[in-house]
Amino acid sequence: MTKLMNNFNSARNLAAQVAAQWMYEHGINDFALAKRKAARQLGIIDAHQLPDNSEIEAAIRERLAIFHAESHPNIQLALQNIALRTMQNLAEFNPHLTGSVLNGTAGQHADIHIELFTDSEKEVEMYLLNQKIQFQQAQAYSSSKNKRLVPGYRLFNETNEIILTVLTREALRNTGRVIGTGIPKRVSLKQLTLMLRASVSQTKPEPPDLNHKAGG
Repeated sequence: MTKLMNNFNSARNLAAQVAAQWMYEHGINDFALAKRKAARQLGIIDAHQLPDNSEIEAAIRERLAIFHAESHPNIQLALQNIALRTMQNLAEFNPHLTGSVLNGTAGQHADIHIELFTDSEKEVEMYLLNQKIQFQQAQAYSSSKNKRLVPGYRLFNETNEIILTVLTREALRNTGRVIGTGIPKRVSLKQLTLMLRASVSQTKPEPPDLNHKAGG
């Protein structure tokens, strides 16, 4: 029984690593799709041997720490800055960043997920048309627990697609704000601005102490 459980856990862990690779290296944003690809690649038939989303996310973080510790912070910062500029343009619709670009697991080609909280989807579409922003209408899954389909739009950046989902103002009040890891589930434009300012300030070198005297 112990050997069987070890084999089961080994297959599950390996599937989490392969799914994590698909998500980070190939820009897949759908956990279910990443699991299917991992199962096909490893020849896994039993769905019970597939990891849950939290296991895959943990595997992504492990991969980042081992293989991308130097490059990933710059990728993350670049993606968050794209999100910031988009949210500034859509400020009147109360935009909030969510997903992998927020929680730190996004790869270079990941989609950027932004939720808009407004009671008029039509106003969003008219704004995009008036600003001559290229988009496609699309349905997207909300970040709430029930993952319901909601109206959305795809915007096209040079390197990444930006997925807008349109939710009611009431949805912002009714949905949980924090996921299990303690990372915010979504952040507003103001919160993202503060996050990026803090990130930039942490990378700046300390100014020299002009009052310090040599040999003092």
